[in-house]
Amino acid sequence: MSDKKSGDEGRYAYEGLDRVLHEKARLGILTSLAARADGLLFTDLKALCNLTDGNLSRHLTVLQEAGIVEIKKGFRGRRPQTLCRLTESGRRRYLGYIGVLESVLADALDAAKATRRTKRVLPEGFSPA
Repeated sequence: MSDKKSGDEGRYAYEGLDRVLHEKARLGILTSLAARADGLLFTDLKALCNLTDGNLSRHLTVLQEAGIVEIKKGFRGRRPQTLCRLTESGRRRYLGYIGVLESVLADALDAAKATRRTKRVLPEGFSPA
């Protein structure tokens, strides 16, 4: 028999953890771009996130296909430049995702504090093998 309180069903499912955003490299890319509303050049983004050209390019493609980032090609003098920036919907999606991460952290902190205060007891009726 479970001692779940009603309303706790799926309490720790964190449905808002978007798989597109929840990848380490993409999270770094998005955080870098969120800090710069005007965007970042590909080379600067590559250095900030410590990624190779190919790896950054692949992650940007995923984010662009999801409508989260926009990529603009241009020139500075005769040198080609690639500007990357969050779309408005991408910024909203990222901020919503960060809100979910904050709730994960709050739950983890609460659980850590509760563990320190309570004695560990086996559930009623549980018998170790």
